[in-house]
Amino acid sequence: MATVVSTLFVALDGVVEPDEVWHFPYFDDRVGAAVAEDYAGTDVLLLGRVTYDSFAGAWPEREAAGGEDAAFAAELGDLRKLVATRGDQDLGWRNVERTPDVVAAVRALRADPGVGKVLVAGSIDVLRQLMAAGLLDELRLLLHPATGGGGRQRLFADDDGAQHFALVSSEALPTGVVRLVYRPAPAPGERPYAEIRDAL
Repeated sequence: MATVVSTLFVALDGVVEPDEVWHFPYFDDRVGAAVAEDYAGTDVLLLGRVTYDSFAGAWPEREAAGGEDAAFAAELGDLRKLVATRGDQDLGWRNVERTPDVVAAVRALRADPGVGKVLVAGSIDVLRQLMAAGLLDELRLLLHPATGGGGRQRLFADDDGAQHFALVSSEALPTGVVRLVYRPAPAPGERPYAEIRDAL
């Protein structure tokens, strides 16, 4: 069964819209290597429409330019890409498929013996749908030592219910970014206040 993995840049206040203020100053070779590790072994790249438009607006040009990131750009181009969209316009990149129903598409991918890893890059709305449906296997965060500011999309919405995760690994990178890998997990069990009162 395919493993569904999410990879996200996130600020301390939960903002997941990278920009030049809180993300770019912390991106170095080690952060780049962590991102490459997240992409390694991916069979299908799953993207929301906004994230896809960002990728398609940059990576084909970088591949054509032949710069230092052209090899990675070519890998992205060659990768099977599934885009969450209800539109029928030309998506303008190779190896792209569209789906109006992300949950159904991921269930089909998980049942496909030829698919080993599905990577959700960014695409917070897609990620939330998969978490709600119990279809996420791993949440990989690159937590930045800065806040993203108000009015931006966050990892969890204010009306999300409680969700529990088990920490798989953590690693502090030289710029202060912390790489965290979580897997969904059951709650650790209820402990009434009277039981822990003396320890507080």
